[in-house]
Amino acid sequence: MKNRACRIHPIQPWPTQEDLLVFYLPKAEEWEQRCPRMLAAGFREVQSFNPYWAQRGRTFEDRDGYRLVIQRAVWGNKSAA
Repeated sequence: MKNRACRIHPIQPWPTQEDLLVFYLPKAEEWEQRCPRMLAAGFREVQSFNPYWAQRGRTFEDRDGYRLVIQRAVWGNKSAA
């Protein structure tokens, strides 16, 4: 018997408001330059579902509904050992 690959995946991908790709840009100048570039690239700015992301960032959505956050902060977990 030949090994056949499944051609139909049973689960279709579907974006939600909480599926986010987050880029952390701690330098204000870099963050301020990146946000207009997102709009120029065809993203649209949307209100964050979770207000945490609006405190120090901006949320953008692509034409498929996937979201990306440009966060003006340093990524890290200070409580980690």
